Amino acid sequence: MARPIPLRAANLDAVAALAVPVPSYDRAALAPRILHVGVGGFHRAHMALYTDDAAAGGGDWGIRGVGLLDSDRRMSEALRAQDHLYTLIERDSEGSRPRVVGSIVEYTLVADDRAAFAQRVADPVVAILSLTITEGGYSLQHENPTIEAIADGLDARRLAGGNPLTILSCDNLPGNGNVARAAVTAVAERRSDTLARFVGASCIFPNSMVDRITPQTQSADRSWLREEVGVEDEWPVVCEPFRQWVIEDHFVAGRPRWEDVGVLFTEGVHDWELYKLRMLNATHSCLAYLMALAGVVYVDEALAIPTVRGYLERFLATEAIPTLVEIPGYPAAGYAQTVLERFENRGVRDQIARLCIDGTSKFPSFLIPTVERQIEVGGPVECAALALAGWARYLATVPAAERAPDPHGGRAAELASRSLADPAAFLDLDQVFTEPLRRSERFRDAFSAACRELAASTPLEAIETLTGSD
Repeated sequence: MARPIPLRAANLDAVAALAVPVPSYDRAALAPRILHVGVGGFHRAHMALYTDDAAAGGGDWGIRGVGLLDSDRRMSEALRAQDHLYTLIERDSEGSRPRVVGSIVEYTLVADDRAAFAQRVADPVVAILSLTITEGGYSLQHENPTIEAIADGLDARRLAGGNPLTILSCDNLPGNGNVARAAVTAVAERRSDTLARFVGASCIFPNSMVDRITPQTQSADRSWLREEVGVEDEWPVVCEPFRQWVIEDHFVAGRPRWEDVGVLFTEGVHDWELYKLRMLNATHSCLAYLMALAGVVYVDEALAIPTVRGYLERFLATEAIPTLVEIPGYPAAGYAQTVLERFENRGVRDQIARLCIDGTSKFPSFLIPTVERQIEVGGPVECAALALAGWARYLATVPAAERAPDPHGGRAAELASRSLADPAAFLDLDQVFTEPLRRSERFRDAFSAACRELAASTPLEAIETLTGSD
């Protein structure tokens, strides 16, 4: 086999000769009007791809990536070596389809130089500051260097003339724009009234709903690209075919014509957010820790177990969907079926371990609101209670070195250990369990029963007991 072609601008014609689509537009003509914090797999499979599609249709918006953390160093090195190009591999059960994405035209690591980041935010060319900083990245319970750096940048922008700026959160949070506004405003108010007034008058924070399953890149993905396609890429990104982006159309300094490439603009995204959070994300939460305890490695493997699929179908039909407002033209039952079909995708090989990351930050948005609503109306909570009991048992029985990362999970692990003797002790975790749930005898009983069932049987047996499967 011929030597693989290193991915870089000078080699795009050779890559195209391998039948791999490459950017058809002049990347040098793109204006870096988007400054993005948090260039990882999801950003590259989602916003950067939509922007690439828009550029292919005649748009001239480009993305300037920036890394604020030392952990961004590897991404900086990989993109710099490839002229900021990367391969996106779209996979389903039928096969893999690679393409080269060119919308990121610059990437700068500023982990040791917040002033350099501030200068980029102040650049009048920048019209959108976009963020993928994770669900927990907006918390101000402890020092938050990312939000502090954004405040530095906005102060520099104010001093440079105060051009308006759209701050677009692309994180998987309900009301992500509202959350970003609250965090940035709180830090600005601590700095000065002048900065707080600038943020309030000149910055806008649209809410958005983002969706695409994007597993972590594996060595096997690089090997497949190198050996089967003939392209050498330091950090390709793998994703499912499905993608969705719904955004409030509130921008103060322009935006790409993303609506031409499939983005839905609306006056409000709340109902869309709830569809995703309470069906897709909550179903991930139902799978994560129970399947980790059962030794299941991949999501599609879990869906191939009839009792597991039945458990998810029951959760969706009886606990999640009844809490939702139906979106005209988009029935909740159809969305739920699509979710399960996406999970069955054997090509993506989404890892259960990925779903287990940051449980303490995810549960309050993904699963707890459904439980609260069902407790309010006297509805069922048994499926959700089993998922939460699975999380407690995972924290209590899996060694810390083997657990998925959870930066805010120290107290959760401590209470989980206590819950082995007294299941209700875990409900003292006020980071996750709201006061109505902690007071609810019905929820406490369901959770405690699920904990006892998991202590007495395997996770799959516990699911069978719950669903009545043979």
